[in-house]
Amino acid sequence: MWDLVTKKRVIAGVSVFAVILAAGIVLSVYQPASKTDEIYTQALTDYEKGDYQNSYYLFSKVTLFSNLKPYAIYHQAECARMLDDDKSAIKQYQLIFNNYPKHKLAVKARYMAAQLLVETKPKLAEKYFKKIIEIAPNTDYALASEYYCGLLLKNKYSDNNIFPMSVKSDIENYFRHYLSEAPSGRWAMEIVKNWLELDKEISTDDYLLMAKSCFMVGEYEKAKELLSHVQMSESWALDVKNSNALKNYPRARALAETGLKKYSQYVEEKDIFEVIDIYVNLAKSNQDAINKLLTISSSKGKDYLLNLKCQNVSEDNKESCYNYLYIKYPNGQFSADALSNIFFSKIKKKDYESAIKIGQDHLNKFSDTNSAPMVMFWMGKIYERLNDYTQYNNYYRNVILKYPDSYYAYRAYLRLNRINSPLITGYINPEPVVYPYKYARNNIIVKLVNLHDYEILNEICDDDEFIRSWVLYQKGDYSHSMLVARDAMEQVNPKPDKYDLRWRLVYPVNYYDDIQKYAALAGNNSPLMLSLVREESYFDPLAQSVVGATGLMQLMPATAYEISAKYGLGITSPDVLFNPHVNLKAGNYYYAFVKSMLAGYDVSSVAAYNGGIGSLQRWKNSLYYNDTDEFVEQIPYPETKNYVKKVFRSYWNYIRLYSGNE
Repeated sequence: MWDLVTKKRVIAGVSVFAVILAAGIVLSVYQPASKTDEIYTQALTDYEKGDYQNSYYLFSKVTLFSNLKPYAIYHQAECARMLDDDKSAIKQYQLIFNNYPKHKLAVKARYMAAQLLVETKPKLAEKYFKKIIEIAPNTDYALASEYYCGLLLKNKYSDNNIFPMSVKSDIENYFRHYLSEAPSGRWAMEIVKNWLELDKEISTDDYLLMAKSCFMVGEYEKAKELLSHVQMSESWALDVKNSNALKNYPRARALAETGLKKYSQYVEEKDIFEVIDIYVNLAKSNQDAINKLLTISSSKGKDYLLNLKCQNVSEDNKESCYNYLYIKYPNGQFSADALSNIFFSKIKKKDYESAIKIGQDHLNKFSDTNSAPMVMFWMGKIYERLNDYTQYNNYYRNVILKYPDSYYAYRAYLRLNRINSPLITGYINPEPVVYPYKYARNNIIVKLVNLHDYEILNEICDDDEFIRSWVLYQKGDYSHSMLVARDAMEQVNPKPDKYDLRWRLVYPVNYYDDIQKYAALAGNNSPLMLSLVREESYFDPLAQSVVGATGLMQLMPATAYEISAKYGLGITSPDVLFNPHVNLKAGNYYYAFVKSMLAGYDVSSVAAYNGGIGSLQRWKNSLYYNDTDEFVEQIPYPETKNYVKKVFRSYWNYIRLYSGNE
């Protein structure tokens, strides 16, 4: 029998061996961070090159102790999927959601595994889909899982003689919820197809739901067929839109009149607005169409019609029109704009006392509306005309403080600094688009940014539109990137300071070297030309409008040929306008030509670039105005008026963000 000392020696020996063994294991899997990053980067490179087998192998070499491991496993699954090795792909996806159940990739991994299991192991696939619906109910993956659950249920019973009605109801519930939440989603048409195959009576509401999906994905004939099963009182608005898409204009007009007269209470207000727009656009006279609908429509949508009417009446009748609209609908969605127009009418009449009262009322009641910056700016102009330095100084500064990126902040800056020209400067110091946030050191997001793993970033940051915009930018999709960032910034209140990196995504300096070169050749202001490109094409060199305007500066081929002949640019084919260099050069010379025809005025030239030189000259001859601000507010074409404001808003922000002005 061992004595106590012997036992202690044996235990100590075993313990030392265990420590040595553990240390050996750690050393065998230990990997310096720099080495891990090197392996990961090379694996990504191989994946991009299509060498999925070597990429899979390299991702497997990422150590378990690295915070990159779950991402490496996910990439292994993607490699296996590209190699049609579903078994290995499923295994890797399972590793993620089993070993990292709280990870941002866990839901996606479970969804991808379930998709691959639909044919071979439908029960397990259904289990995974139901788990996704349970743990992540508000995600796109949960919505897509509902489609699959419905499909798997249908397939499970379709070959049997017994197909319980309760099961059919469950299938319908899955399909119905998907179409309600994502009418134009990826699986929408598959749902319509499978739903119609069910041996069960379909309600008119569900036919309408399916018809809406067909319309939204461009299946207009199928939508027409489905709408035949729905009562006109419920289907008329969608039928108008679908008939218009099918170019059955007589039907669209007739249905619009009937629906607005009898059935407007059965459809949503936004659908009524769309119907009204279609009807007005199909008419020979906008004003006649609006007046006709005003006489036959019920209360729903009438405020929208009145607003359209006021936009189209002569300047002499605008105030009375907006007065009626505001009195009739003081709390409606068009009341803020109506009151701002009444306010401006008083200014034109130099009735400053009434204008001040109305302006104060507007700012108290509608401080968060789109018309608030305009009213605040013009309150400053009133007090400037009254020589009240303190008041106008306060209003101008408040416009810049509260609405720093607005067109009216730009106009206020000009007034405060006594700048008579619309151009503040021709100089900006471009800064590159970078990752839009400054995270803590060693954060996994920063690591993935540095490793250029854009696919993963898109997955784990899908709730942040600025990161999505940045990923799109890195992929070279400048147009989509800018639009995503622009829309996201519209939702940010209050606006961040100008040093916030997110602004660079909203106002990127794409193509600026070429813009600067050709602007200098043509004698244009470079930041203004950059702004014009931003608003014309959103930096998409392949942009083409329905009327044929092409490229970055949206030139009509006929215009490009004329400019080419005048300046010897050698343009002989419309296709060359998709070339950024050619387009920017021709566009700058065209702008310079327009400007030369308008005495060198940039505001007029920007307006003419959109509305045409002839229209601009007619407006200048017919409108009564004291200065540039009054002229812009009275441009009779809403599209051109808004265009001028958008271009100079962009100009202001490029100057504000990249040259130090505030």
